[in-house]
Parts: sequence; C-alpha cells; structure tokens
Amino acid sequence: MGVMAMPTMLSDFIFDDDYIRGLDIKSMFHANREDALMIAERVMHKAVLGKIRAPFPPLKNNWVQPGGPHYMGQWIWDTMFVVDLLSILPGKEQLIRDIFQNYWDFQDRWNDIVPEYAHDMITVTIKTFPQDVRLFSQIPILAWGLERVYRRNGDKKLLEQCLPRLEKWHNWYWRERDVTNIGLVTVASYSGDIQHARWETFDYECNMDDLQLHKHPTRRGEHEGKWYGNMWVTGNTSYLIMGEKSLARLAEEVGDTAMAARRKPFIDKAVKAMRDHMWDEEAGTFLSVKKDTMEKIPVATISSWVPLTAGVPTEAMAKRMAEVLATDSWQTPLPVPTVDRKDPRWNPRRFWRGDTWPPTNYQIASGLAAYGHTELAAKIADANVENAIKNGLSEHYDSISGEALGIRDYCMASTIATMMLDGLTSKYKLEIKK
Repeated sequence: MGVMAMPTMLSDFIFDDDYIRGLDIKSMFHANREDALMIAERVMHKAVLGKIRAPFPPLKNNWVQPGGPHYMGQWIWDTMFVVDLLSILPGKEQLIRDIFQNYWDFQDRWNDIVPEYAHDMITVTIKTFPQDVRLFSQIPILAWGLERVYRRNGDKKLLEQCLPRLEKWHNWYWRERDVTNIGLVTVASYSGDIQHARWETFDYECNMDDLQLHKHPTRRGEHEGKWYGNMWVTGNTSYLIMGEKSLARLAEEVGDTAMAARRKPFIDKAVKAMRDHMWDEEAGTFLSVKKDTMEKIPVATISSWVPLTAGVPTEAMAKRMAEVLATDSWQTPLPVPTVDRKDPRWNPRRFWRGDTWPPTNYQIASGLAAYGHTELAAKIADANVENAIKNGLSEHYDSISGEALGIRDYCMASTIATMMLDGLTSKYKLEIKK
C-alpha cells in the first residue's frame, strides 16, 4: 500500500457511530454518589468511545488513538484499557475484534521484511502513514487485555482469532528479550536507539539511567547490531508473566490444553527467577538487575510494584511490599509516585520520575487487593478517583498537588472508572447495571 498524505485534522479520523452519539452512559451504571457517576460518564464518552478512530493506512480496521494530536497510531499498552471498558457495551464484539486484528495484520507485514529471529514481533504502536515503523515493542499486556474483554462479553470468536497470534508474540518476547534464557526480560530495539529501548517500558524510569545496548550474546551475523539492554527489568518481566497466565487460562477456555501446558514452564521459570534475583528484602520490593553481574540496581520505581499485579511475590513478600508502600516514600498526597520520594531524582511532575499515573495505580491496587491488602488498595484507589473528580481526567498527575499533567482525557485515564468497577475503592462505588 502506498504512502498517503497525513490528515491535517483529528476529525479526519473520527469513527462515526449513531449508537455512540445516542448512548446514555449514566443509565448503564449504579453509583453511590453523583460525582462517581459523572466521572464514569466522562470516562466512557471521552477516554473510551471518544478514542475510536476510522481506518487509515496501514490500519485496515477501526483503531484506538490514545489522545492528543501527536499520538497517531494504535499502541499496545494504552489500547487494552480502552477495550476492557468497551467490552461492557452491547454489540461491540466486532469492533473489538477489529481493534485486535490490527496487531495481527502488523505481524504479517513485519514478518515479510525481517529475519526469522525477529518474526512475530508486535510494535509498540502501529503508526499511521507516513510515519516510520517503530522497531521495538512495548509492555506485553495484550493477553491480559484479551482476558478482561472475554470475562466481560464471553466472545469466543475473539479468542479463536487472537490466541495463536498471541502465543507467537509471547514466543518472540522470550526469544528476543530473555537473551540468556534466564527467565527475565530486558528492553531492546532493532533500531539501536537507546531511547527506543526505554520506550518498551515506563520509559524515563530512574532505574534505566545507566542503560546500555549490547549485541546479542550468542547470535552472530553481519547485520547484527547493538540492540539489547544490559539489564533485566522488573516491569516488563512481570507483565509478561501476567500475560502468560492470561494466555494459559484462555487456552483452557477454548479447550487448547496443549497451549496451556506450553505456557506453564515460562511462568514457573520467570516467577522463580524474579524471586531469586530481583527480590530485595531490605527495599521490600523487586529491583531491576544488571544482566552480566546480577547486581541489583538500587532504586525502587513504579515497575517495582508490578510484580504484585502479576502474582509474583510470596505471601510474605507481598506483606513486606504493602508495608513499604504504606510509608511516606510512596504515600504522597496522590499516590503512587513513579519513584521512591527519597530518591534525589524524584520530582512530582516529571514523566515516570515522581509523577503518578492512573493505570499503574489501578494495577498496583489490584495486586494489593489480590493479596488481601484491601485497605491500602482502597486508600490508593479512592485518592485517585477523588483527584480525577477534582482535577479532571488526564494522562498523568503531580503526585503532590494532584494537578493534571499531559493530555486531558487520555485513554489510560479510563482506569479511574475501572478502579471503581473492580471494587477497589471504598468511598466511591460503581457497578454495571444487569
């Protein structure tokens, strides 16, 4: 397909749907407070339905734009929080299938132009033409998002469409990010650009300040570059474990016990590796480690808490993590900051260096609640909902003042409603009407 001129206005992408225009969101929910209902209504209109876009090359199907005029493409991480809430609406099964199909279409295009070892990658974002193809991936959260959709709408056709492709992507992830077969993953980019590698995860985290890119430790060839990070990262390893668990459960749902069995060794190996190499009792959390020496990188960041969401810690580890999360280092007026407040690089407004984000707070609260630490989970979730009611939906926030930062009504702010719908909040109650 040839390169087309880039549209000049966001309206050129708008998805036209009479159902969306006439939808009465408030009638879908029960809430214990009017302000909870109002923020949920804004989430659905602005951060979910308002982010659906009409096809535009190379995206053959409707797609999800995160927000703002500069984010022109369908991301991995951002999109899953949209389809999660989109799936509570009736009659949106095909729309969601189309959104996922964009990833599989990319796999086909990618496989046509890369060596076999790189086959089946999914890029961080499927950019609209004429933007260049991104040569790196992102947080491996697609299987988690797929499971969220399936648990809400029961669409088995979606599972049949997605599971084989997801398994291929997960196999790529282990092959190209766990380069020494230890059970931990790094960040990397086939472009050789170090910032592109950081963009595979929470990109400006302090634990990656000393990141370097090296060649593959065993593979040799004239076109090999310095593509692979020299550290194992807690966040993406945790998300890959979480995704593998979702993939295994969904395989069981469709009767593919062989696929489920294939995924289990990856899960077991990675959980053991994280506990053995990343757990730090004194820090009370998981730390990223240097690849060659297995030395821990002595700074706790937001990705240190993602293992809770993935079910990685033992009960004793989770208890210790909850104790640390309850301290002043992490309980800023708007928790959870993206780096320990005692770190000298902490700044409450800086991108992944002290600010705070709804999706990570949602998933950390989910992890705490799963381990029984429901009061701390509710404290975090309630604070985030209350701040969004006061300061509006936004991409991220100042962790001290709560001021909205970044893009208003950004799609991942949809997790403000998800916190309530998942029962993580105490002060704010929201339920879907049956």
